[in-house]
Amino acid sequence: MSLTAPTGATQTLSAGLLAVGLAVTVGIALGFEHIGGYIPCMLCLEQRTPYYIGVPLMLLALLASWLKAPPPVTRGLLLVGAALMLYGMALGIYHSGVEWKWWEGPADCGAGAAGQNLGGNLLDQLNAVIPPSCSEAAGRFLGLSFAGWNVLASALWAFIALRAAFKR
Repeated sequence: MSLTAPTGATQTLSAGLLAVGLAVTVGIALGFEHIGGYIPCMLCLEQRTPYYIGVPLMLLALLASWLKAPPPVTRGLLLVGAALMLYGMALGIYHSGVEWKWWEGPADCGAGAAGQNLGGNLLDQLNAVIPPSCSEAAGRFLGLSFAGWNVLASALWAFIALRAAFKR
């Protein structure tokens, strides 16, 4: 399928689904943080970036499709969304591997900050939130950590975006 082929309902519906799906996915992560009390590590926060970029991008794809913009615009936005989700999936795989101790994580990820001396200033100590180590999963649900679930979610969203970009 060519990127210049006419777009239609598939691209419009997919862009809308992606915008909502990406927002819900990152909203769940934010809910676990702010309501559930799970403090994200540095890699967890980095895995949210494709969603923060992807939601407005998919809203643009939805708008482009709805307004009948030239097909390469809509299809191109969907492809960029797919690339973002594939990047997010790669980050999730990397983070999962760090959690399972298959490879080393970043040296500056959480655990090293615990011994930091804040000079006895109580306000500084209250404001200093020490993120958890990237090598420890905050929890596992059905055998997967948050990073593992992100791999599955990112793969699903990437598949939908790729299918929409190339489908007639």
